[in-house]
Amino acid sequence: MHVMDLQRDANRQISDLKFKLAKSEQEITALEQNVIRLESQVSRYKTAAENAEKIEDELKAEKRKLQRELRSALDKTEELEVSNGHLVKRLEKMKANRSALLSQQ
Repeated sequence: MHVMDLQRDANRQISDLKFKLAKSEQEITALEQNVIRLESQVSRYKTAAENAEKIEDELKAEKRKLQRELRSALDKTEELEVSNGHLVKRLEKMKANRSALLSQQ
């Protein structure tokens, strides 16, 4: 009788341990799937970050180019304004000389 009680007790412990083992294996499988999902997500985020950095670098280069073009255009505008000022003065002198010549005749 005592041996049968021990046998039942041992069988119950074995059943409990088998259940715990199955449950642990399920948890391990779920965690492994979670790891795979998270690794995939990290890979996507890494790719997105690399693309964003590439776009940022391209935008910075474009900004520098546009700033150079703006400086060049502003310099050219200033040059043209100075040249225009000189031409206006020359024209005024020519008009004054013409008026002076006409008034002498």
